[in-house]
Amino acid sequence: MNSQSSQLQSLSPVQPQAEQRKCVLLLMTPATYRGGAFVQAARRLALDVVIGVDTPPGLATSWPSEVLALDFKAPEEAVERIVSLAHQRPLQAVLSVDDSAVELAALASEALGLPCNAPAAAEAARDKYLMRQRMAAAGVPCPVFRHFPLTADPEAIAHMVGYPCVLKPRRLSGSRGVIRANTPAEFVTAFYRLKRILLSEGFDEQTTGFLVEDFIPGFEVALEGLLTSGRLQVLALFDKPDPLDGPFFEETIYVTPSRLPYAVQEAIRNCVELAAAAIGLREGPAHAELRVNEQGPWMLEIAGRSIGGLCSTILEFGAGMCLEELILRHALGLELPSLERRPEAAGVMMIPIPRAGILKGVYGVEDARQVPLITGVEITAPLNNRLVPLPEGASYLGFIFARGDSPAAVEEALRTAHRCLRFDIRRDLPVLNAGPLPSTPPLGHT
Repeated sequence: MNSQSSQLQSLSPVQPQAEQRKCVLLLMTPATYRGGAFVQAARRLALDVVIGVDTPPGLATSWPSEVLALDFKAPEEAVERIVSLAHQRPLQAVLSVDDSAVELAALASEALGLPCNAPAAAEAARDKYLMRQRMAAAGVPCPVFRHFPLTADPEAIAHMVGYPCVLKPRRLSGSRGVIRANTPAEFVTAFYRLKRILLSEGFDEQTTGFLVEDFIPGFEVALEGLLTSGRLQVLALFDKPDPLDGPFFEETIYVTPSRLPYAVQEAIRNCVELAAAAIGLREGPAHAELRVNEQGPWMLEIAGRSIGGLCSTILEFGAGMCLEELILRHALGLELPSLERRPEAAGVMMIPIPRAGILKGVYGVEDARQVPLITGVEITAPLNNRLVPLPEGASYLGFIFARGDSPAAVEEALRTAHRCLRFDIRRDLPVLNAGPLPSTPPLGHT
C-alpha cells in the first residue's frame, strides 16, 4: 500500500451500520490538513462518510476500497461517478473540505438536488477575476483591478498601471504568486516570477491571465462565517497583527476576538455579506479576507469554504462543538446549538518558512509547548523534505496554538513560543545530470 493510501485509511471513515444514518461525501486532496477533523466530526454526529479523493487518471486503484477516486480536473466525469454512487448509497450532503473541490461539490450537489451554492457562485469564489468583476458591479469596496493575458509584454504593462500595485494569479490560493511591485522594474521582475509559477502549475500560457490591483494599505483581518439563505452569521473575526505589506503576503498570526471597535466590526460583517451576495454565495461556510483603513473595510477575497490549515482547531462553539461539526450540521439541516464561541481569546500562528532548503531538524518544540497559554505546537513539515517559501510555496512549517484571557496575551504567547523554535534548513543543492564519475557515487541532496 502506498503512503497516500495509508494516509486516507488513517482517517478511518465511518462505516454504515443502519439504513437511516445520513451519509455525507467529503471531497479532498491527499495532502489536505482538514480531512481528519471532518471525519471525526462526522463520527460524533453518527454519520456515514464517503471520502472522495482527487486522483489523476490511471491511479484509481491505488486507494482503499472505501475511498472514491475522482479527477477534480474532469468535473463532468467526477459528477457522473458521484451520481452513480448516490444511486447505490444515497447522499445527504457533498462538501469540499478545502478550496480544492468547491466547484465540484456545487456541481454534484446540484445534480443530486441537494441544497448548495450555485456552481457559478462557486466558480466566482475560486476565480479572482470573476470575483472582482462581480464585486465591482455590486459596489463592494475592493481594489481597482485590471486583467492581462500571460502572453502580454510586461514592459508595456509596467507603464500602464499605478504603483504600488499587486500582481495576483486568478486561481492559486494561500497567497501563492501574489507579489507587490513598487516600480516598473519591480513589476517586470514580479511578472516573470508569477509566470514561472503559473507555468509550473500546468496553466496554459495562451489562455491564462492574471490581475494587477492597487495595493490597499491598512490592517488585515479574516472573517469566518456561516451563510443561511444569504444571511451571514459571524463565527469569528480574526486580527492579523503582523503587517502584510509585501513584497509577498505570508500570513502568520490570527487572534480572536478582534480588538477593532464594534462599529468597525459591524462594517466588516456588512461588507462580507454584500460581497457574498455579489458573487452568489448563499449557503454554507464563508472565509473572507479584508483590509481596514480610515476609509473603512475593503474586500480582498471571499471563499465558499472554511478557514484553512489547522487553524479551525482554535474555534469551539456551544458545549464543545468544533467548526467542522457546525458545518456538517448546517449542510444536513440538523439543529444548530449555540454558535457562541468559548469566551476566552484564542490564536494560531502559521509558522513561516524562513528560506528554501531541506528541513533536517526542528528544535525547541518542548520549550515552546511549556510557554504559558500555549495549547499546542504541531510541526507539519516532514524532515528531509524540501521547503519552498512564498510566493512559490504552498505550505507552512507548522502551527502554534494558544488560549488566554485577552487577545494581547495570546499574541505575546504565540510570539514567545515561536522564538523557542529553531529550524535546521540546509541548502538544496542541485543534482548533477552528467552521471557519476568512475568509482564515485552520484551526488544528491546534503
